[in-house]
Amino acid sequence: MLSKPPANDLSTFGIYAPKGAVARLLDLTRGASASWAGKRRAFFLRSMAMKAMKGKPLDVETLGARMRLYPYNNLCEKRILFTPQYFDLAERELLQSRLTPDLVFVDIGANVGGYSLFVAASAGARARILAIEPQPDIFERLVYNIRQNPFAMIKAIDCAVADHAGEITLFIDSENRGETSMRIINSDAVGERIRVQAKALTAIIDEEGFERVDIMKLDVEGAEDLILEPFFRDAPESLWPKLLFVEFVPERWAIDLPALLTGHGYRQVLRTPQKAVYERA
Repeated sequence: MLSKPPANDLSTFGIYAPKGAVARLLDLTRGASASWAGKRRAFFLRSMAMKAMKGKPLDVETLGARMRLYPYNNLCEKRILFTPQYFDLAERELLQSRLTPDLVFVDIGANVGGYSLFVAASAGARARILAIEPQPDIFERLVYNIRQNPFAMIKAIDCAVADHAGEITLFIDSENRGETSMRIINSDAVGERIRVQAKALTAIIDEEGFERVDIMKLDVEGAEDLILEPFFRDAPESLWPKLLFVEFVPERWAIDLPALLTGHGYRQVLRTPQKAVYERA
């Protein structure tokens, strides 16, 4: 495993198209079944493919969009590259069932664009999508991936979402950039940190001129409560999302977030190992 993520290559899409053994292994991992044995086989073949890639990215189509993916030090990219059939399947099925042509979708912790591009590919050109990602190198990948898809009406913002505006510290997980957080969530993140600009969610939505938010996704590694508590306190009810996807990590929250959501009229409609989804009547 690489100790550091490779530098981003922003060259023409397609030069890293899968070839030879890597292409064959990619086909096998993507074709693996959802059974226990199928997943074990897919993960074994994935490790073989990553060794054969020798630190380079791959240019692929996945989740309905073209992306350049670096499956090193970022579990999200690894999953949507090799096994998109497993990637948040129940969440994506529910999300797709709620899509409308004029959808407003806010993706907080967008990573390299998996959710945002999936929504763009499924909802169509009239959808308004806001993808927010604070890590500079991951944000660069996000923007690159958006640009490879002419249908993607996505605006990307490079800032953290917090309970106040200003500069904050992000704690970096060197083994999985997707676990970067405003809170220290494991010992690996203690030694690496960066300073980034942050804004409150209410301010961001106000700046974008949204009159409503249909669906919101938060994947911010335990800082969901820091974002949502002031949002529900300060934002008008008209901006409360109808459907809310939240990474479910209650051991990291300082408040009872499910109780907060219930108190604001939400009910849980889906619970998976990674996420909880709440809907408001």
